Amino acid sequence: MGANRYVHLMFAVGGLLLAFLLVQTGEWLWTFVSKAKPPDVYITLGSVVLAGLIAFQLWRNERVFGLASEVVNELRKVTWPTRQETSAATVVVIITVLIVACILWLFDFFWIKVTGLIYG
Repeated sequence: MGANRYVHLMFAVGGLLLAFLLVQTGEWLWTFVSKAKPPDVYITLGSVVLAGLIAFQLWRNERVFGLASEVVNELRKVTWPTRQETSAATVVVIITVLIVACILWLFDFFWIKVTGLIYG
């Protein structure tokens, strides 16, 4: 597999995710359309086979495989933040949210008082 192992893994995980979504959609569709629902095994088996065929066709498609390979190559160029940088950024976000929440609370409090004077 080598350098393309993440691409192959992406297609496998995508196929599993598609199978899960098809199972959920199939169960919902049968309960929505008809009261006579086939056994769950048929829905699950059909969904897994359909998802496997779709994932296999996408995997064999040179254009889709090439695009997926480009995504993996671009992700290798990304510099991920360290744990310390992530913690610092999280603290900044939490403090900013708290400050904005206090400002919005003050505006809301002020607006309640003004409308209370006008309509009260």
